[in-house]
Formats: sequence, structure tokens, C-alpha cells
Amino acid sequence: MFPVRDENPIRIVPVVNNSLIAANIGLFVLELIFGERFVYTLSFVPQELSDLLAGAGNYGVVLTLFSAMFLHASFGHIIGNLLFLWIFGDNIEERLGSTRYLIFYLLCGILASLVQWWIDPQSTIPNLGASGAISGVLGAYVLLFPTTAIRLFVWPFSIFIGTFALPAFLWIGVWFVMQLFSGIDQLGQMAQGGVAFWAHIGGFVAGVALLLVLRPQRRQQRWRY
Repeated sequence: MFPVRDENPIRIVPVVNNSLIAANIGLFVLELIFGERFVYTLSFVPQELSDLLAGAGNYGVVLTLFSAMFLHASFGHIIGNLLFLWIFGDNIEERLGSTRYLIFYLLCGILASLVQWWIDPQSTIPNLGASGAISGVLGAYVLLFPTTAIRLFVWPFSIFIGTFALPAFLWIGVWFVMQLFSGIDQLGQMAQGGVAFWAHIGGFVAGVALLLVLRPQRRQQRWRY
């Protein structure tokens, strides 16, 4: 079950959101060209931040907090993330304004990585992906548009009867609960790598908190189902 669109039209050209999508695609192309060494160099490694804070690390790890959120591990990884960003990010940009949306997105990504670091500060597993920042977008979306209909493709039923509609608060709420339970279940297996569920959780909470600070612009909403 995954979203394919939302019933929430916008009245702007989402320049920043489109640029973020383009940047992710551009970096992914560079990953394919330059290979694993390129990916590892730009990924965030929690232990490197711990070493820096202990006075024995390299300041380059600070830059990886930014670069890692534009990297992806596979075609499936980037397609899933950018689908979410395409569906939900434009509405948040419209409400925050382009400049504040860019700040919001980057801060959510950084805070998501810091939560993952806090959970396992000695991990040597590279962290990468836009999921933390996009989780922040979902956190903002559920506050701003809780009753907006999200169209979902549900395998295999949607092949025969089309997409299903759920209000944003229900679908995103279920998504967050899944991340939370998966993150708790993962606590004893952090050394195995995989999905950084705590980055998702941290990004989501950051998105909710930052939205309250940034005070989005108001506009009249029309809900369609």
C-alpha cells in the first residue's frame, strides 16, 4: 500500500521542491558513475561524529549531515522517497514559502540523522537517504492537512478497482506507528544496518516541531474526496 497522489491542489510552482527532487536524481546519477567510494565519502557515519565530539575526528563529518540526505542506496530507495516528496512536499512549500521550506527540509534531514546518531553513536554503518527530511514533510503535512484525501494503491486490489482514499491523519498516523514499532524492534539489531527507522521517527517529530516555530501562511482549504 503506497500513496500515488493527494487531493490537495496548489497555486504555486514548487520551485524548491522540484529542485530538491532534481538534486537527488543528480546525486544518484553521480553515485552510479563513481561507485561505492563516492557514496561512502558523502554518507553520514555516526562514529565519525562521536569521534569529532571527543576531539579526535574530522570536521568533514558535519558536511556529510547535508550530503547524506541527497544519496540513495538503490533505484527502489530513490523512487520511493521521491514519490513521497513529489506528493507531499509541494503543499508544504506553498504554506511555508520557498525559502522557509528549504530551511525546514534541510533541518529535518539533519535532525533525523542526529537522532539516528543518538540511538547508536558508535555505529560505523553509513547513513544515507532523503527519508529523514521527507518524514519531516509528512509531520508538517498531517498538521496542516489532516483531512485531505490521500489516494493509495493497494496491491493487488487497485489493479482491478482503482485507488483507495484515506484521510491524511489516518494514513500518515499508521505510517508513523509502523516506524515507531519497527524502530523499537530494531534496537537490539542496530549493527545489522537496514532501514534507519529512528531517522524517520526523528525527522517526523522535527517536522511537527519546526512547523510550529515557522508559522506557515494561512490559506483557505477546500477538501475533496
